[in-house]
Amino acid sequence: MKLGVFTVLFAGKTLDDMLDYVRDSGLQAVEIGTGGNPGTDFCDVDALLVSEEKRKEYLDKVHSRGLTISAFSCHDNPVSPNEAEAKKAHDTFVKTVKLAELMNVPVVNTFSGTPGSHEGSKYPNWPVTPWPTAYSEILEWQWEKKLIPYWKEQGQFAKDHGVKVGLELHAGFSVHTPYTMLKLREATCDAIGANLDPSHLWWQGIDPVAAIKILGKANAIHHFHAKDTYIDQDNVNMYGLTDMQPYSNVQTRGWTFRSVGYGHSTKEWSDIVSALRTYGYDYVISIEHEDPIMSIDEGFRQAVRNLKAVNMEEKPADMWWA
Repeated sequence: MKLGVFTVLFAGKTLDDMLDYVRDSGLQAVEIGTGGNPGTDFCDVDALLVSEEKRKEYLDKVHSRGLTISAFSCHDNPVSPNEAEAKKAHDTFVKTVKLAELMNVPVVNTFSGTPGSHEGSKYPNWPVTPWPTAYSEILEWQWEKKLIPYWKEQGQFAKDHGVKVGLELHAGFSVHTPYTMLKLREATCDAIGANLDPSHLWWQGIDPVAAIKILGKANAIHHFHAKDTYIDQDNVNMYGLTDMQPYSNVQTRGWTFRSVGYGHSTKEWSDIVSALRTYGYDYVISIEHEDPIMSIDEGFRQAVRNLKAVNMEEKPADMWWA
């Protein structure tokens, strides 16, 4: 597998400086934001869409450094009850898919989004308990009236353009577990899959290795984020896992995002890498850095070091012993 990085953490750099930094860190891939929450610091989507020359120049910058683009990412809420927000997210997604096709980028990452509770809603609603029964009714309406119709159309659109969609399993969005991922995939098409991030699984109590097995058997892992989570059980006992404290309240939060190796052991990360290869994912492991107690550079360097220690770059050997 190749190691890469989600380049949003280098937003203060120029494109050339960012690519040099990634190359010099010994990585092989970059994941580029095209709008939504990741922003557009390294990618002027509109300019690239209309100019073959600019697309060639952009790709030359990437490829001349021995790098590839693992994915374009435009995480947002395309089924938001706020029509302006939904339209902006949708338009960005459509442009990103078109650009991915033109630039031979195989994956577009985003969120499934979260609808409101009914047609007149002003805000997204994330039901996570079946009772009172109003929550179950909201959940059914969201999936049948909003989520499935939207992604059935957009999944086919992506497939027609030769692009896979990586939905990040993230709290606050309708797709946040292996089950919800497969439910949406089965109701739409196989262009819909996961941008799997173990950090969002750990705090939900989901074993990432088990999730890889579940999704890998369905060939539903399209991209992978490498980010860790530290779970503070004393704080969980007080605040639970659905902790609403700001991420900056590290001392009291039930869980905190960490750089790779600072929430779970190297052994656990080696199990994750092994499971990815065993169950059919042999693409890019893209580092995402959101560690609140480490600098960007140090957190990134430590993630690179820890992943290099467990990654498998070479193809497996023939079973010469059997």
